[in-house]
Amino acid sequence: MAQQRVTRSAALQRFIMPGPDAMTFVLEPAPKVITFDCYGTLVQWYEVLLHEIGLMLNEQGRDAAEAGALLDTFSRHSRRLEAERPHRLYKDILRAGFRAALLEHGFAPSESMVERFAAAIPTMGPHPEVPDALRRLRERYKLAIFTNSDEDLIVHNVARIGVPFDFVVTAERAQAYKPSRQIFEYAYRTMGVTKDETVHVAMGMFLDMKACHELGVRGIWVNRLGQAGNPDWLPYADVANLDEAVTLLMPS
Repeated sequence: MAQQRVTRSAALQRFIMPGPDAMTFVLEPAPKVITFDCYGTLVQWYEVLLHEIGLMLNEQGRDAAEAGALLDTFSRHSRRLEAERPHRLYKDILRAGFRAALLEHGFAPSESMVERFAAAIPTMGPHPEVPDALRRLRERYKLAIFTNSDEDLIVHNVARIGVPFDFVVTAERAQAYKPSRQIFEYAYRTMGVTKDETVHVAMGMFLDMKACHELGVRGIWVNRLGQAGNPDWLPYADVANLDEAVTLLMPS
C-alpha cells in the first residue's frame, strides 16, 4: 500500500489517505459547493430500517439478529435494479428490492411487509450532529444533496434535517443512479460549477467513493459503521461523522 501511495500522480496526492501515514487534506482549489449523499450520511437509514426489519422478524418468529443480513440482501438487489435500463423510480426499486430480499430469506412477502419498509423512508431524520454541522458549513459554502431517490421521497428527509440546501439533485431528475457519472455530471451542470469546485461527503463506499475516484472528485467518506475502506477507490478522507468532516472543510 505504501508503494502504491508513493507512485500516485501529484494531483491525486492532494487528497488524504486513510491510515497511519495519512496525508493532509488540502482545500485547494477552494470548493464552492459541498455535496452530500443523504441516506446514511445525513439521515438514519440503517438505524430506521434495522429497527423496522427487526420488529418484522420478531413478529414472524425469527431472530432479530438476521436484520443486518436482510438489509444487506436488499442493498444488493437495489444496486442491481438501479443499474438496469430503462430508468425506474426509486420507490419502485425499493419495493422490488425488499420483495426479492424477503424471498431470498425464506419469506412469502406480503404487500403489508413491503409497504412497511417503504413507508419508513420518509420518516428518517438526521443523525444527531448533522443539523449543527450543516449550519456551520453554510457559513462558508453552498450545500447540495446528490441522492438515489425520487423528488417526492427526499423532500420529507430534507424537511426533517431542518437546514436549507441550495441544490437537491435526485436520481429521478438525472435519470441515473450513483455510482453512474451521469448523476454527478448532471448535478454539476445544474449547479453551474466544475467538479474541482466541489467536495463530496458520503457514507457510501460503492455508490459514492467509487464515483469520486472515477471522476477525480475530492471525497470524504463518513465511515459511521467503522468499516474497512476500499483501496481501489482511493484517495478519500476517512472520518467517523459529520463533525470530523467539518474539521477538514473548515480548518481553524
